[in-house]
Amino acid sequence: MTHYRQSLISLFIMLFPFAAQTSAQENRIFTLEELIPGGKEHDQYVPLTAATYQWQGNRLMVIENDSVWELINTEGKSRKKLQLTFAGISGSPAVKEQRVNHLTFTNEEETVILTTDSGIGTYDLKNKTVLTFFNYPEKSENHSLSPSGQYLAYTKANNLYLLDSIGKEHALTNESDRAIVCGQPVHRNEFGINKGIFWSPDGNKMAFYRMDERMVSDYPLVDASARIAVVKPEKYPMAGMTSHQVTIGIHDTRDGKTTWLKTGEPADQYLTNIAWSPDGEDLYVAHLNRGQETMQLKRYNSATGDEERMLFSETHPKYVEPENPVLFVRGSQDRFIWQSERNGFNHLYLYDTHGNLLKQLTDGSWEVTEITGFDEKGENIYFLSTLPSPIDRHICSVNIKSGKITQHTTLPGIHTAQLSYSGRYLIDHHTAHDNPGRIDLMDCRTGKITLLNKADNPFAGYRMPTVDVGTLKAADGVTDLWYRMVKPADFDPAKKYPVVIYVYGGPHSQLVNNRWRYGSGGWETHMAQKGYILFVMDNRGTAFRGLAFEQATHRRLGTIEAEDQMKGVEYLRSLPYIDSERMGIHGWSYGGFMAINMLLRYPDLFRVGVAGGPVIDWKYYEVMYGERYMDSPQENPEGYEKSSLLNRAGELKAHLLIIHGDEDPTVVLQNTLQFLKASIKAGTHPDLFLYPGHGHNMIGPDRVHLHEHITRYFENFIDRNSP
Repeated sequence: MTHYRQSLISLFIMLFPFAAQTSAQENRIFTLEELIPGGKEHDQYVPLTAATYQWQGNRLMVIENDSVWELINTEGKSRKKLQLTFAGISGSPAVKEQRVNHLTFTNEEETVILTTDSGIGTYDLKNKTVLTFFNYPEKSENHSLSPSGQYLAYTKANNLYLLDSIGKEHALTNESDRAIVCGQPVHRNEFGINKGIFWSPDGNKMAFYRMDERMVSDYPLVDASARIAVVKPEKYPMAGMTSHQVTIGIHDTRDGKTTWLKTGEPADQYLTNIAWSPDGEDLYVAHLNRGQETMQLKRYNSATGDEERMLFSETHPKYVEPENPVLFVRGSQDRFIWQSERNGFNHLYLYDTHGNLLKQLTDGSWEVTEITGFDEKGENIYFLSTLPSPIDRHICSVNIKSGKITQHTTLPGIHTAQLSYSGRYLIDHHTAHDNPGRIDLMDCRTGKITLLNKADNPFAGYRMPTVDVGTLKAADGVTDLWYRMVKPADFDPAKKYPVVIYVYGGPHSQLVNNRWRYGSGGWETHMAQKGYILFVMDNRGTAFRGLAFEQATHRRLGTIEAEDQMKGVEYLRSLPYIDSERMGIHGWSYGGFMAINMLLRYPDLFRVGVAGGPVIDWKYYEVMYGERYMDSPQENPEGYEKSSLLNRAGELKAHLLIIHGDEDPTVVLQNTLQFLKASIKAGTHPDLFLYPGHGHNMIGPDRVHLHEHITRYFENFIDRNSP
């Protein structure tokens, strides 16, 4: 089973056979194979608990080793084993002894969803029988089981199919042109879109996306593994260019008919945040215009496809970004929760189905980051928030009637929650800089906390690099910016250390938060072991600090971020133990853009830089993301000109390594190639390394090679002055 890991107790017995640790063990240098995902020994050094927990309604279920248990009481002491193991479901011809690798418990007391490598189905815990099971058809993707368990929807190539409980396959679409895609995510996964199939609550109807990309330019990705390289066209709408057109279909499983929503013009609008009404009669869709300044929430009749009502709209002079669909209050047919940043921070609003705002449920200079669920009567809604610190996440609830907010967790760190159906209990997953992970059972009524499980420190017994956090003022002199600093385990303030700044700096990101080791990754640990200091800071433009914080960079990407990052540089240069002559910078994707941006804006500061998958000029980036933050090149020519790194290629003085996957569909290789062309013209000399066959990120064993290569580059040039 994929989420099960060997007991950490056994692991530490193997790692530490003797109580007394030798000096060599205490000072051991961990390898990239141990610190980087994809490494041969990486799994041994990831903090994990020996069991996982889910709610089956109000029953607390435990998955431990290859077995499933039910806790009898809330103390977690008495328990009974269910007749279900991951070794396979015996006695079911449909499953054919396939190994179960994942279980999903539901609010139905006796039904569980089971998944194998080759199929999905439902299982009756009480009668110990498989209710339905679907083997995935060959070459199928995007599998979606209906809530009733009676149908499996999926895609093959660009079309959508349905498999019924007797094994008959139904083709719901028949698009012969591969540029028309059905049942898959659209709008390049922006606006919180991560799927293309949406079942009604009763499973009788299924909404799905249809995306017409025929008008979008083909981008020629090349597969160089063939004897003669093969062109693999990717539909890639760049900022300011023609985008695809999306429609929404609704298939009724009872009569086999498909109805298309009459979403109207313009054709290049964004149809986002699809949600069903509880009775399965209406579909809610958030419409966003191409310029992304206006959102309209609309309700459609699922039987006719007609628009029934435009409930309300939101506008902003910069952009509106809906990312969460309507969420109906439990037990209610006419009230729903809407998440919005309209007052500057993401908060919860209560509406009725006529579009009337009943009340704002949460407010303040903090954000709701995730909704956990309702209690049984729908009186309270539970959520995660940045209250009281943006680097923490706490479990809170708000009473819908009174508006009273309760913070249920107090320990600083990152909390996530699973709520029982009644809302009386929740499972609290907690991690912090000094806590590799623990799982508690919390009684929301009394506040009583019972420890269920905890992870051991995988680095216990070893001297590890230290990780500290703090705040600096942004370039505006007012805003606090959070940073983390990783220092060698044998740090001596009397010595001088080289420093590497790791940067991302773009929207929807937060690198510094109060999770295990403050979110510091394996490569930072590796470099600190080699005698470097690592510095990471979240500048304005990043997430979870409110709309003004994020939108400070609008229409001029790379300017405010660089000014803020320079405050971090100034701070580092003020420290007596930082060698200002040996500074480097590294980043990936938006961070790759930022790394090169910093090298060119401040050419005398850094000796070396590494940029992975960098955006070089925003006119080469895709339309949804690019136009949200920069508007179109036609609307903002000055902003595009100033943010382009092509115009400053002649400013490069540092050693620069650019790394790119040669089949990158996110930041296309054209970015890097154009920068190389500009550098040749300007007489500068960046280095290039390609990963054949890889997309935007390197995965598997090649990810270890990637970090070896990055490390070698810094070691080769951080102490050199000349090319």
